[in-house]
Amino acid sequence: MDQPRRLLASLCCAALAVCLMQALSVCADEAPVQTWSSLSAQQREVLAPLAQEWDTLRPWQRERMLDIVRDYPKMSAEQQQRVQQRLRDWSRMTPYERENARKRFQQYQALPPEKREQLKRRWLDSQTTGEE
Repeated sequence: MDQPRRLLASLCCAALAVCLMQALSVCADEAPVQTWSSLSAQQREVLAPLAQEWDTLRPWQRERMLDIVRDYPKMSAEQQQRVQQRLRDWSRMTPYERENARKRFQQYQALPPEKREQLKRRWLDSQTTGEE
């Protein structure tokens, strides 16, 4: 009776060890998290508004910002200015404001295309007339 339990315990330990090894190998295959100090001078220049918080961003957030940096040289001067302004605005937001902005964006994305276009036109009109 005792031997079957030992065998079962040994099999469970072996299975657990295999699972752990697989999990560790998956983690090792992921790209390392880039700290602020490991960024290139060009990356730090573009992402300067986020310098204070860079090392606290989640890995997926850092990757999204690095995607922006990759496309930055291909952007027009106007687009680059817009990116810089948005990064400055984002860096000044509180976590609560950021979460609300994410929720509003998700709600906007869930709208049918014609409704999104209508909201976009209203927003553009309010920008040109100075109303809100």
